[in-house]
Amino acid sequence: MNSSARGQLVITGTLVLTRREVAALLDLDACIAAVESAFALHGEGRVRPPAVAGLAADGGGFHIKAASLVAGRSYFAFKVNANFPGNRERHGLPTIQGAIILCDGEDGRVRAIVDSIEITMQRTGAATAVAAKHLARPVESVVTVCGCGLQGRVQLRALARVVRLRRVLAWDVDAARAEAYAREMESELGVPTRAVPRPGEAARESDVVLTCTPASQWFLGRADVRPGTFVAAVGADNEHKQEIEPALLAVSTVVVDVLEQAATIGDLHHALAAGVMTREQVYAELGAIVAGKVAGRRHGEEIIVFDSTGTALQDVAAAAVVYERALAAGAGVQIPLGV
Repeated sequence: MNSSARGQLVITGTLVLTRREVAALLDLDACIAAVESAFALHGEGRVRPPAVAGLAADGGGFHIKAASLVAGRSYFAFKVNANFPGNRERHGLPTIQGAIILCDGEDGRVRAIVDSIEITMQRTGAATAVAAKHLARPVESVVTVCGCGLQGRVQLRALARVVRLRRVLAWDVDAARAEAYAREMESELGVPTRAVPRPGEAARESDVVLTCTPASQWFLGRADVRPGTFVAAVGADNEHKQEIEPALLAVSTVVVDVLEQAATIGDLHHALAAGVMTREQVYAELGAIVAGKVAGRRHGEEIIVFDSTGTALQDVAAAAVVYERALAAGAGVQIPLGV
């Protein structure tokens, strides 16, 4: 690693950053700001559409997401992530593992290879915060969190930055995990939090519902959501996952991160396959709302579902923040990748 007299890293090769280094460099507030800016650029038509590809594997799968973005300088990033829901119980490993390759958008140089776990978790929570800022009702809210893993924690931390929390209800298929989540998050956020045995009952008394599970069959139905609720559906990031009943989507205002992607792998995908919705019935992409091209929440009784499939726009925005902060801090190790 080469540093200047001021401690700033001199760019001589490809910067490699571990998960621990990424966690030290990226905070949730900066990630939310970067992701909101990326969505705004997307809504203004100033970035190319992001791309995604996936491949199933025994017990899980892999996906590749790619996007470009001009954030001061021009960047291109592609992320390769493995998603194996049984990893923690079977192997003591994280569910999601992978890397982000950050390239110079003007000359193609590989600027950085970055562990993807922290970026994926934070940028996913950041997208929910951006959506809730524009789509949730401005009230002190009862929140139901479905899925009490690491992503469930990030989701609630991010939401707390844009929504006033009155009470949190936590559900997980593992009741002990929900109990641990409730204790931890109540202590951290200072908001009354309790574990609940059934997600539907909790959702029926909630203003905001966050679903971040690996479910392959929907568990949040039309009868579980009252007027005015904002639902952030985060878990369906491949065509085999599903959290939301198609009938709920059919009677809701549906906002997606990227329409083409949500129609292929999100909860929207299942509503389209069931024939209860068409693409034309999707209200908007989030970027159009952030950019002011389309109104956000239109009235207090509106049920709004944000189908968050996770886009490479979020990845490249967050990775650019990490890379530039690493340069300023002299963090990471450089390798002569092209030699």
